[in-house]
Amino acid sequence: MFLLLIVLGFLIGTAVGVYILVQYFMKPLVYQGSVPLQDAEVTSRCNDTDNEVTTVPRRKVSFRINTENFLLEVQVESRQEWLLTCHERWNANWGTHICRHLGFIRLMHHKAVNLTSTKLNHSQEYVQVPVGQTTSSEHTWQTRRGCLSGRVVTLKCSECGSRSKTSRIIGGRDVALGRWPWQVSLFLHNKHVCGGSIIAQQWIITAAHCVHNYRSPQLSSWSVLSGIVSHPPKRQQASSSGVEKIIYHQNYDDRSHDYDIALMKLEKPLNYSDSIRPVCLPQYEQDLPAGSECWVSGWGHTDPDNTHMPQSLKEAMVPLISTKKCNSSCIYNGDITSRMLCAGYLDGKVDACQGDSGGPLVCQTDYTWRLVGVVSWGMGCAEPNRPGVYTKIGSFLDWIHKIIEED
Repeated sequence: MFLLLIVLGFLIGTAVGVYILVQYFMKPLVYQGSVPLQDAEVTSRCNDTDNEVTTVPRRKVSFRINTENFLLEVQVESRQEWLLTCHERWNANWGTHICRHLGFIRLMHHKAVNLTSTKLNHSQEYVQVPVGQTTSSEHTWQTRRGCLSGRVVTLKCSECGSRSKTSRIIGGRDVALGRWPWQVSLFLHNKHVCGGSIIAQQWIITAAHCVHNYRSPQLSSWSVLSGIVSHPPKRQQASSSGVEKIIYHQNYDDRSHDYDIALMKLEKPLNYSDSIRPVCLPQYEQDLPAGSECWVSGWGHTDPDNTHMPQSLKEAMVPLISTKKCNSSCIYNGDITSRMLCAGYLDGKVDACQGDSGGPLVCQTDYTWRLVGVVSWGMGCAEPNRPGVYTKIGSFLDWIHKIIEED
């Protein structure tokens, strides 16, 4: 009898050991059910590691446009004050370069203004456009006590990043019309499949994994709904647009989810309104620190355990997580590339989920909303130590401008 108990105990122990090993080593598929919950000790250890302070390097030159008079102001290395830009050597190429540098799609207008017509303080100094034909922030912007021409530059870029006055989101809340006016719903065969963001009147940014299986003959099956917060949309609010072209990144890898970005060109330009507006792109070299509060929105699943898709657009605030921390062994163990970023909570509860893919992760800087990320992938939804992973838009600015310009 005693021997039988020993044998039975050994068999039970072996079975438990095998089960634990299987649970530990099996890597879950992306968005295919939940992942094994981490125990309290591991979760705590993840929360306590890699709490580095992110430092943003100072650029050689920074730009801004005065919102009252559209004067172009420049801050050069080692100088704290903002300087006006002399009109000498100025041209439209510099205007295009600076608008893009600031996160706008295109230059709208530029002109010279007489110094006598602007209100200046007595200590005002100036900068002059660098010598040379190429536009680059690496050039030396020379400071001046005055402008020989007696004129300075005003600049106006395309509209973006503002909203009217009037979570795949687990743990999110309903959204009022116009709160995220750049949010769109991508429909395939009259069914919502992904989110997207308006960046120009004819251009939408989404995730490559939303569209990469579909070729030109099927373009007529796609439509983009804008100016809505509910499904089915109200007729007086919705604007449905046909799709002329879909371009996903040539390096997109559907296994690693790297380069998960795509552009959609609409057949006709959108009519902007309080509920339909573009979002700004990030500024070049802009690197927001870990902990920055950003927002994700979408119509994705609100419960990771079923396929319920909400009728109303949901939103959730998610803090950015450093790539170093997100790549730690107890989170994504090195799977996060330089073209991805993480956002969310290590204890889970709030996250994006199926159906939110391609939608926006936006952060507000200088009173302007910028598209920092695109909902890309994750393991499960709102699971501990499995925050959402987003395509890092800042890594694709040149690609975005190149596609739009060539078209």
